[in-house]
Amino acid sequence: MGLVNHTWTQSFLLAGFTTTGSLRPLAFLGTLCIYLLTLAGNLFIIVLVQADSRLSTPMYFFISVLSFLELWYVSTTVPTLLHTLLHGRSPISSTVCFVQLYVFHSLGMTECYLLGVMALDRYLAICRPLHYHALMSRQVQLWLAGATWAAGFLAALVPASLTATLPFCLKEVAHYFCDLAPLMRLACVDTGWHAQVHIAVIGIINACNLVLILGLYGGILRAVLKLPSAASRAKAFSTCSSHITVVVLFFASAFIVYVGPPESHPEGTDKLIALVYTFLTPFLNPIIYTFRNKEVREAVRRVTQSIRAMMKRP
Repeated sequence: MGLVNHTWTQSFLLAGFTTTGSLRPLAFLGTLCIYLLTLAGNLFIIVLVQADSRLSTPMYFFISVLSFLELWYVSTTVPTLLHTLLHGRSPISSTVCFVQLYVFHSLGMTECYLLGVMALDRYLAICRPLHYHALMSRQVQLWLAGATWAAGFLAALVPASLTATLPFCLKEVAHYFCDLAPLMRLACVDTGWHAQVHIAVIGIINACNLVLILGLYGGILRAVLKLPSAASRAKAFSTCSSHITVVVLFFASAFIVYVGPPESHPEGTDKLIALVYTFLTPFLNPIIYTFRNKEVREAVRRVTQSIRAMMKRP
């Protein structure tokens, strides 16, 4: 890594992934295709939920909010990933780097809160069906969605501001975007205290939301097991399986990367694991949540028929 003789650097170098000359164009094109498919898939969900009135339920409202979040989440890091794949080590100004760090963690914490809200929605739908629509009114949905964004962007201020005020003696970031651990490795001072604060903030937020989700699913499990038929139990579980899959992917990768001192992770490991929650999960979310869903397939058919009918009109 490049050494500089001052404690404030105006720019960093993103190392990205090491690829040979022949593999670089293939890696770039493959990443670009998945990125465009991710944008198209999540945008498709947002448009479909708005276009089909039968999807105007709290569950699909929160799925559309998640898709909107994923559009920004994936667009925060993938452009710099594409740039490093195409050009190798890439310079990034310190201002852009710290803005990327803040926005990335704000969106990540927002998703953490949103997954908890989605678990609450499933709990009320299954365990309180008679009061569900009263408890989860449109006003409550909008309030919960807004609260997740506000809480996420406020919580990210602590780790982002602490990292941005560090003095840096090195400038090569061993990652494809600006993240906490790779940046702290470049500091001129001991970052043990900073790491503890990061672990406390990110770890507590993740742990509390995970405990909430597990507790809600414990209540769902008890309620489902009391249902009289196997068919009704299977239907109830099917509405939760997609959410559980995303929760496992998100929290497993988040705890591996962020809950633990930076030196505990071998250099290069963070960016491999980061691909799961910054790139793979946003790509899989439209498939996991909707394309395997019978209601969504029927909604696609209805919207397609409506479009065809409009096009046939003179």
